[in-house]
Formats: sequence, structure tokens, C-alpha cells
Amino acid sequence: MEKRARGRPKAYDREAALQSALETFHTKGYAATSLDDLAAAMGMNRSSLYNAFGNKESLYHQTLAHFTDQLRTISNAPLFAEPELKKALEGFYMAALDVYLRDEPPLGCFMFCTAPAEAVTHPDIAGDMRQMLVEIDRALERRFAQAQQDGEFPSEADCHDVAKLAQAVLHSLALRARAGESRRSLNRMVKSAIGLLCAGV
Repeated sequence: MEKRARGRPKAYDREAALQSALETFHTKGYAATSLDDLAAAMGMNRSSLYNAFGNKESLYHQTLAHFTDQLRTISNAPLFAEPELKKALEGFYMAALDVYLRDEPPLGCFMFCTAPAEAVTHPDIAGDMRQMLVEIDRALERRFAQAQQDGEFPSEADCHDVAKLAQAVLHSLALRARAGESRRSLNRMVKSAIGLLCAGV
């Protein structure tokens, strides 16, 4: 009889596995994605998947964190590296669109296009979503406050409220991208939105 090989199981690439899980959840949604779907996409059996990532909800939380890390790195850089407010906002939105439109067909934002449907019945997912909303609000608020200090944004403007409006544009871009709106149309929307957000600048 053939002897069974000993030693550790074949190692897996955690980042690649999470990216595969993200793509599966993103395409099918949380509810319609089964553990078998995830195991097949990640190249793992169900037992190994569970040992490495926990149950489906735990894996979803980890894919959310994986996605938000990607989006934070990509979008925050232009927001704070560019000294001119309008160019900073344009870089922020364009970087987000690069993520939203990178698949074929485009899938939009993983957070905004999958988490809202689960938030009512999964309090932990609702918590993840609130945390991300607050984080984006704060980043945008800091950028508008910086522009105020530089004399580039009206001193009487409420940066907190403007930041929420700026994030609302981000949500709309994500949904429109998933619905198939063209990059050209979304680029025009970005230009118009920045003009409204920075009215008087």
C-alpha cells in the first residue's frame, strides 16, 4: 500500500484566498453565497476553510476588512497628497472608480453593494458598515477642514455635513457603476459633484 505523506498541509496564500472570497461574495451577495461556493473559489475544502477563517459570517467580516484596507490605501493617498482641494477630491473619486469598475461586468463597491442588504438581520455587519461610514466621513471632514485652514474653503461651511454629502457621492458612484453606467458618464458626475461641493471656492 502507498504510504500517506506526512507533514503540514499545503500552505495557502491568505490574501489571495480573501480576494477570491471577496469576488464570490461581491458577485453573488452574502445570502446567495454558500460555503461550497467559497471553498471552490478559494481552492480549499470546507474543513480547511473553517479552520482558517471560521464560519461564513466570520469570513465575510474578514473580506470586508480586506476590501476596506484596499480602498483606504488607494483613495486616501490622493485625498491628502494633493494640495488643491478640487484636485484632491477628483483623485479620491477617480481612485474609487478604478476599484468599482475593475471587474467585468463592473461590481461597484463591495461594502456599499453587499452590506446594506444584510445589515438589518446581521448586527455585526451593520456595525462594520457604520464603522466604515464614520471612517470615510472623518477622512473627508479632515480634508475639508484642511482646506479651510488653507483659506481654500469657506470658513463658515460645516465640514462635518459637507463630508457626509461628499461620501453620498461615493455611494452613488458605486451603485451606478454596478448598474452599468459608463466610466465617461461617471467621470462627468464627479466633475459636477466637485463643483457643487466646492461652490464658491
